[in-house]
Amino acid sequence: MISSADILNGKILIVDDTRSAIQLLEIVLSSAGYTRVTSTSDPRAVCAQHRENHYDLILLDLQMPGMDGFEVMEGLKAIEKDGYLSVLAVTAQRDHKLRALQCGAKDFVSKPYNMAEVLMRVHNLLEVRLLHEAARSHGEMLEALALHDQLTGLANRRLLADRMSMAMAHARRNTTAMALVYLDLDGFKQINDSLGHGAGDRLLQLVAKRLVETVREEDTVARTGGDEFILVLWQIGERNYADAVARKVIEALSKPFDIEGHSVSVTASAGIAIYPVHGEDVATLTKSADQALYEAKRAGKNVYRIAANTVQGR
Repeated sequence: MISSADILNGKILIVDDTRSAIQLLEIVLSSAGYTRVTSTSDPRAVCAQHRENHYDLILLDLQMPGMDGFEVMEGLKAIEKDGYLSVLAVTAQRDHKLRALQCGAKDFVSKPYNMAEVLMRVHNLLEVRLLHEAARSHGEMLEALALHDQLTGLANRRLLADRMSMAMAHARRNTTAMALVYLDLDGFKQINDSLGHGAGDRLLQLVAKRLVETVREEDTVARTGGDEFILVLWQIGERNYADAVARKVIEALSKPFDIEGHSVSVTASAGIAIYPVHGEDVATLTKSADQALYEAKRAGKNVYRIAANTVQGR
C-alpha cells in the first residue's frame, strides 16, 4: 500500500530553462508538503542526475534552448531499462502534447499553470510510479523465492537443475569436467529432537554459510530438502579438486556450532560424481552421487566416497 507520506517523500526533479518557472513550482510543491524537490536549468545534465538519483518524477519543460525535452526523453529511455518513463511534460504548445505522450511522457500540463491541476497530476503520477516500483520489487522477490530455499537462501531444486545443466553444457562444449558433491548431515535428527526445530533450522543456516565459504564463487550450493545439500563444482581440472572440496567441507562442518548458547557438533557424509565419467546427463550424474553418498554412510559416516562406476540412466 502506497501512503500519502510515501508520495510526499517521492523524489522530484524540475527541468526548465527559466529560473522563475522553477522557483514557482518549487514553492507550490514545497507548500503542498513535498520534501524532496530538486531542479536544474540545464537539460544536458538531466540524464546524469537521474542516473545518480533515480527520480520518481521529472517535470520536464519541452521547449529549451540547446536541447529540448524530446531529446531529454530519448536519453532517459536508455536509463529506464524497464521502459517506464516517469515524466510529466510541461508545454505551452498544444500541438506538443500528443508528441510528448508518443515519446514516452506519462502526462502533461500546460503553461500558464493551473496549480491545482499541477498538484493533482504530480500526486497521481507519483502514486503510479511508486506502485510500479512496488510491483516490480514484489515480482523480483517472488522470482527469488521461486529459485531459492527460503530457510537458507541457497539455490533450490529448480535453480540447481538450471545450474547443473549449464555446468554440464559448459564442460561438454569445452571438453572438460564438472562434479557434484552430494552430502547430508550425520545426526541431524537427534539435534532436532533434543534442541527443537528452531535450533535445527538455525543449524541448517549456519551449515549453508560454511558451505558457501568452502567453494568458489562460480560454484553452486543448493539445499535439496531436509539436511541434504548438493554442491555443483563448475569447471574442474582434475578429480583431485572434487576430493579436496569434499574433505574441506567435512572438516568445516565438523567444527562446533554455537546455537542458542549450546555448542552443537555434527558431521557430514558426502558422495562425489564427476561428469562425464559417472554420467552424461543430470539425472544419471545425480544418481551416481547419491549412490556414492550411500556408500559413505555405510562406511561409517563423516567420510566421502567417489562413485565407483557409471550409473546407467533409465
